[in-house]
Amino acid sequence: MVRDSYAPVPGRTPEETLHTFISRATADPGVVGLVLSGSRVHAGMPTAHSDYDLHVVVRDESVPVLTALDRFRSAHLDLVVITLAQFRTRGMPGRPDSFARYSYVHAEVLFDRLDGTVAGILDEKRTLGADEARHAAAGWLDAYVNQTYRSLKSYRDGRPGLGHLDAAESVPYALEMLFALHRRVRPYNKYLRWELERQPLGDPRWDADRLLPALRSILADGDPPTQRALFTGIEEGARRAGHDRVLDSWGEDLKLLRRS
Repeated sequence: MVRDSYAPVPGRTPEETLHTFISRATADPGVVGLVLSGSRVHAGMPTAHSDYDLHVVVRDESVPVLTALDRFRSAHLDLVVITLAQFRTRGMPGRPDSFARYSYVHAEVLFDRLDGTVAGILDEKRTLGADEARHAAAGWLDAYVNQTYRSLKSYRDGRPGLGHLDAAESVPYALEMLFALHRRVRPYNKYLRWELERQPLGDPRWDADRLLPALRSILADGDPPTQRALFTGIEEGARRAGHDRVLDSWGEDLKLLRRS
């Protein structure tokens, strides 16, 4: 049970609840950082239902009262309590929590007891390193081509229902690859339009008003012409970025993915 003196005290507003908790947390020497994420760090995204997503970074696990608050949720506050060591690796490649990476891309440091250490760790999570991006883009590209090829082969062979399923699975791979080409972390779908409008991917085909309808069409029914149009743009971008080896490894099979 969380000690009553540390449990978040609900205020009249989310802001009041947050400020009360911050005052208590910053007075505790076991807390070394407070990091705000979620819709509150995406301008224009909060709604009347938005709470505050707060990461509480503690020095180690010797503060059981704090660690007991991990995953605390209320209408005003959503807490993740994490040790400094865990914070260094959370969301990074090859980890089961790699899905959490985007939550740190626009996160704000509200408190850093370690003179910039928390902020420095956060900055490493915001973008992909050069080698990391190159490796990730190649892997996602291969996965995308594989899934699209499987889809279009099923359509060719008279199995549109199965082709549709493969087409839907290709969409996440396409997005991962497009963002990795720019050393960016793929956003959660909720923020996809927000990202595309504020920091475009550099090709008009990836503008929100063109890319999102294409993805919805593929997700809706697998539409082979739309799949091929998407592949055309992805192939051009991937080759410009130096990923010919991945594409060329598919040989004659790429003919099925190209516009006739």
